Amino acid sequence: MYLSRVRVDLNGLSRGALFEIMGGGAYAAHQLLWRLFPEHQGQRPFLFRQEMDEPEEGGAPRGLPLFYVLSDREPVPIPGLLEAQCKPFSPTLEAGERLAFRLRANPTVAKSVAGKRGQRADVLMAAKYPFEAGKERTSQACIEAMDDAARQWLAERAESWGFRLPVEPEVGAYRQHALPKDKGRPIRFSSVDYEGLLEVADPGRLIETLAQGIGRAKAFGCGLMLIRRP
Repeated sequence: MYLSRVRVDLNGLSRGALFEIMGGGAYAAHQLLWRLFPEHQGQRPFLFRQEMDEPEEGGAPRGLPLFYVLSDREPVPIPGLLEAQCKPFSPTLEAGERLAFRLRANPTVAKSVAGKRGQRADVLMAAKYPFEAGKERTSQACIEAMDDAARQWLAERAESWGFRLPVEPEVGAYRQHALPKDKGRPIRFSSVDYEGLLEVADPGRLIETLAQGIGRAKAFGCGLMLIRRP
Protein backbone atom coordinates (compact mmCIF):
# COMPACT_ATOMS: atom_id res chain seq x y z
CA MET A 1 0.00 0.00 0.00
CA TYR A 2 0.97 3.63 -0.45
CA LEU A 3 -0.06 6.62 1.65
CA SER A 4 0.08 9.98 -0.11
CA ARG A 5 -0.51 13.63 0.68
CA VAL A 6 -1.96 15.15 -2.47
CA ARG A 7 -2.18 18.86 -3.17
CA VAL A 8 -4.05 20.44 -6.06
CA ASP A 9 -2.85 23.29 -8.23
CA LEU A 10 -6.13 25.18 -8.49
CA ASN A 11 -4.92 26.92 -11.65
CA GLY A 12 -5.17 23.58 -13.43
CA LEU A 13 -8.90 23.20 -12.73
CA SER A 14 -11.88 24.41 -14.71
CA ARG A 15 -14.04 27.02 -13.03
CA GLY A 16 -16.77 24.49 -12.26
CA ALA A 17 -14.36 21.91 -10.83
CA LEU A 18 -12.66 24.64 -8.78
CA PHE A 19 -15.90 25.60 -7.03
CA GLU A 20 -16.81 21.96 -6.40
CA ILE A 21 -13.43 21.05 -4.93
CA MET A 22 -13.24 24.17 -2.75
CA GLY A 23 -16.77 23.45 -1.56
CA GLY A 24 -15.83 19.94 -0.49
CA GLY A 25 -17.58 18.25 -3.40
CA ALA A 26 -16.89 14.56 -2.86
CA TYR A 27 -17.78 13.41 -6.36
CA ALA A 28 -15.52 16.00 -8.02
CA ALA A 29 -12.68 15.05 -5.67
CA HIS A 30 -13.18 11.37 -6.43
CA GLN A 31 -13.03 11.99 -10.18
CA LEU A 32 -9.96 14.20 -9.83
CA LEU A 33 -8.01 11.68 -7.73
CA TRP A 34 -8.75 8.90 -10.24
CA ARG A 35 -6.38 10.74 -12.55
CA LEU A 36 -3.48 9.71 -10.30
CA PHE A 37 -3.93 6.15 -11.61
CA PRO A 38 -4.00 6.55 -15.40
CA GLU A 39 -3.19 2.93 -16.28
CA HIS A 40 -5.69 1.35 -13.91
CA GLN A 41 -8.89 -0.27 -15.09
CA GLY A 42 -11.38 -1.87 -12.76
CA GLN A 43 -12.48 -1.12 -9.23
CA ARG A 44 -11.31 2.03 -7.49
CA PRO A 45 -7.80 1.33 -6.11
CA PHE A 46 -7.81 4.01 -3.41
CA LEU A 47 -9.46 5.54 -0.35
CA PHE A 48 -9.25 9.24 0.34
CA ARG A 49 -10.00 11.95 2.85
CA GLN A 50 -10.24 15.67 2.08
CA GLU A 51 -9.01 18.31 4.50
CA MET A 52 -7.79 21.89 4.33
CA ASP A 53 -4.05 22.40 4.05
CA GLU A 54 -2.54 23.51 7.35
CA PRO A 55 -0.60 26.78 7.45
CA GLU A 56 3.15 26.77 7.63
CA GLU A 57 4.52 27.51 11.08
CA GLY A 58 3.58 31.04 12.05
CA GLY A 59 1.77 31.66 8.76
CA ALA A 60 -1.82 32.35 7.86
CA PRO A 61 -4.18 29.49 6.92
CA ARG A 62 -3.69 28.55 3.27
CA GLY A 63 -7.31 27.55 2.72
CA LEU A 64 -6.35 25.05 0.03
CA PRO A 65 -7.62 21.48 -0.31
CA LEU A 66 -5.36 18.65 0.86
CA PHE A 67 -6.08 14.96 0.26
CA TYR A 68 -4.83 11.90 2.08
CA VAL A 69 -4.90 8.95 -0.30
CA LEU A 70 -4.30 5.29 0.58
CA SER A 71 -3.84 3.17 -2.55
CA ASP A 72 -2.78 -0.31 -3.57
CA ARG A 73 -0.41 1.14 -6.18
CA GLU A 74 1.81 4.19 -6.40
CA PRO A 75 0.04 7.30 -7.71
CA VAL A 76 1.40 9.19 -10.71
CA PRO A 77 1.56 12.97 -10.10
CA ILE A 78 0.26 15.30 -12.81
CA PRO A 79 2.51 18.36 -13.23
CA GLY A 80 0.51 21.55 -13.00
CA LEU A 81 -2.47 19.82 -11.38
CA LEU A 82 -1.75 17.14 -8.74
CA GLU A 83 1.33 16.96 -6.51
CA ALA A 84 1.68 13.70 -4.54
CA GLN A 85 4.07 13.15 -1.63
CA CYS A 86 4.00 9.37 -1.44
CA LYS A 87 5.53 6.72 0.81
CA PRO A 88 5.03 2.95 1.17
CA PHE A 89 2.57 2.05 3.91
CA SER A 90 3.15 -1.37 5.50
CA PRO A 91 2.66 -0.97 9.26
CA THR A 92 3.93 -3.59 11.68
CA LEU A 93 1.36 -3.87 14.45
CA GLU A 94 1.24 -5.87 17.68
CA ALA A 95 -1.78 -7.03 19.66
CA GLY A 96 -2.35 -4.72 22.62
CA GLU A 97 -0.55 -1.80 21.00
CA ARG A 98 -2.33 1.54 21.23
CA LEU A 99 -2.53 3.93 18.31
CA ALA A 100 -4.03 7.37 17.77
CA PHE A 101 -6.52 7.41 14.93
CA ARG A 102 -8.66 9.69 12.81
CA LEU A 103 -11.58 8.46 10.76
CA ARG A 104 -14.30 10.00 8.60
CA ALA A 105 -17.10 7.48 8.27
CA ASN A 106 -20.66 7.06 7.03
CA PRO A 107 -22.47 5.41 9.98
CA THR A 108 -25.40 3.39 8.67
CA VAL A 109 -27.25 0.22 9.62
CA ALA A 110 -29.26 -2.20 7.51
CA LYS A 111 -32.99 -1.63 7.84
CA SER A 112 -35.43 -4.31 6.76
CA VAL A 113 -38.69 -3.24 5.11
CA ALA A 114 -41.40 -5.84 4.55
CA GLY A 115 -41.74 -6.73 0.89
CA LYS A 116 -38.89 -4.46 -0.17
CA ARG A 117 -35.17 -4.68 -0.67
CA GLY A 118 -33.19 -3.88 2.48
CA GLN A 119 -32.29 -0.21 2.93
CA ARG A 120 -29.58 1.66 4.79
CA ALA A 121 -30.53 3.96 7.67
CA ASP A 122 -28.47 6.91 8.88
CA VAL A 123 -27.54 6.19 12.51
CA LEU A 124 -27.30 9.84 13.56
CA MET A 125 -30.54 10.85 11.85
CA ALA A 126 -32.28 7.99 13.66
CA ALA A 127 -30.96 9.33 16.98
CA LYS A 128 -32.16 12.83 16.04
CA TYR A 129 -35.64 11.75 14.92
CA PRO A 130 -37.32 11.51 18.38
CA PHE A 131 -36.59 15.20 19.02
CA GLU A 132 -39.17 17.64 17.66
CA ALA A 133 -38.16 19.82 14.74
CA GLY A 134 -36.94 23.23 15.81
CA LYS A 135 -35.12 24.08 19.01
CA GLU A 136 -35.17 20.51 20.33
CA ARG A 137 -33.00 19.35 17.43
CA THR A 138 -30.36 21.93 18.27
CA SER A 139 -30.51 21.18 22.00
CA GLN A 140 -27.61 19.72 23.97
CA ALA A 141 -29.67 16.60 24.64
CA CYS A 142 -30.11 15.98 20.91
CA ILE A 143 -26.43 16.61 20.18
CA GLU A 144 -25.42 14.17 22.92
CA ALA A 145 -27.85 11.52 21.63
CA MET A 146 -26.36 11.80 18.14
CA ASP A 147 -22.80 11.67 19.47
CA ASP A 148 -23.63 8.60 21.56
CA ALA A 149 -25.17 6.87 18.53
CA ALA A 150 -22.05 7.59 16.47
CA ARG A 151 -19.78 6.18 19.19
CA GLN A 152 -21.94 3.11 19.65
CA TRP A 153 -21.90 2.38 15.91
CA LEU A 154 -18.10 2.33 15.88
CA ALA A 155 -17.70 0.49 19.18
CA GLU A 156 -20.08 -2.32 18.16
CA ARG A 157 -18.08 -3.00 14.99
CA ALA A 158 -14.53 -2.33 16.21
CA GLU A 159 -13.73 -5.92 17.21
CA SER A 160 -14.71 -7.24 13.77
CA TRP A 161 -12.35 -4.68 12.25
CA GLY A 162 -9.42 -5.77 14.40
CA PHE A 163 -9.36 -3.18 17.18
CA ARG A 164 -10.94 -2.07 20.45
CA LEU A 165 -11.72 1.38 21.80
CA PRO A 166 -10.15 1.73 25.27
CA VAL A 167 -11.64 5.22 25.64
CA GLU A 168 -14.56 6.91 23.95
CA PRO A 169 -13.47 8.77 20.80
CA GLU A 170 -14.29 12.38 20.08
CA VAL A 171 -16.93 12.83 17.39
CA GLY A 172 -17.79 15.90 15.35
CA ALA A 173 -18.18 17.50 11.94
CA TYR A 174 -21.44 15.69 11.18
CA ARG A 175 -22.47 16.59 7.65
CA GLN A 176 -25.21 15.59 5.25
CA HIS A 177 -24.23 15.47 1.58
CA ALA A 178 -26.33 15.53 -1.58
CA LEU A 179 -24.45 14.77 -4.80
CA PRO A 180 -26.34 15.63 -8.00
CA LYS A 181 -26.86 12.99 -10.68
CA ASP A 182 -27.54 13.47 -14.37
CA LYS A 183 -30.86 11.70 -13.92
CA GLY A 184 -33.02 10.92 -10.93
CA ARG A 185 -32.65 11.82 -7.29
CA PRO A 186 -29.27 12.96 -5.92
CA ILE A 187 -27.00 10.59 -4.01
CA ARG A 188 -27.42 11.35 -0.31
CA PHE A 189 -25.16 10.26 2.52
CA SER A 190 -23.80 11.58 5.79
CA SER A 191 -20.35 11.69 7.32
CA VAL A 192 -18.98 12.12 10.81
CA ASP A 193 -15.39 12.54 12.03
CA TYR A 194 -13.91 10.41 14.80
CA GLU A 195 -10.64 11.02 16.63
CA GLY A 196 -9.21 9.06 19.50
CA LEU A 197 -7.22 6.07 20.67
CA LEU A 198 -7.57 2.44 19.59
CA GLU A 199 -6.05 -0.79 20.86
CA VAL A 200 -4.94 -3.40 18.35
CA ALA A 201 -6.89 -6.64 18.86
CA ASP A 202 -6.02 -8.53 15.67
CA PRO A 203 -3.06 -7.00 13.77
CA GLY A 204 -3.74 -8.82 10.49
CA ARG A 205 -7.43 -7.98 10.50
CA LEU A 206 -6.76 -4.33 11.32
CA ILE A 207 -4.34 -4.04 8.40
CA GLU A 208 -7.02 -5.54 6.13
CA THR A 209 -9.49 -3.00 7.50
CA LEU A 210 -7.12 -0.12 6.80
CA ALA A 211 -6.75 -1.30 3.20
CA GLN A 212 -10.46 -1.91 2.61
CA GLY A 213 -11.81 1.07 4.52
CA ILE A 214 -14.53 1.36 7.14
CA GLY A 215 -18.23 1.61 6.42
CA ARG A 216 -19.90 2.86 3.26
CA ALA A 217 -19.57 5.91 0.95
CA LYS A 218 -15.89 5.12 0.39
CA ALA A 219 -16.03 6.58 -3.11
CA PHE A 220 -17.02 9.90 -1.54
CA GLY A 221 -14.23 10.44 0.96
CA CYS A 222 -15.34 8.18 3.82
CA GLY A 223 -13.73 5.07 5.25
CA LEU A 224 -10.03 5.98 5.41
CA MET A 225 -8.62 5.46 8.92
CA LEU A 226 -5.38 7.30 9.57
CA ILE A 227 -3.23 5.89 12.40
CA ARG A 228 -0.08 6.97 14.19
CA ARG A 229 1.80 6.04 17.30
CA PRO A 230 1.01 8.57 20.05
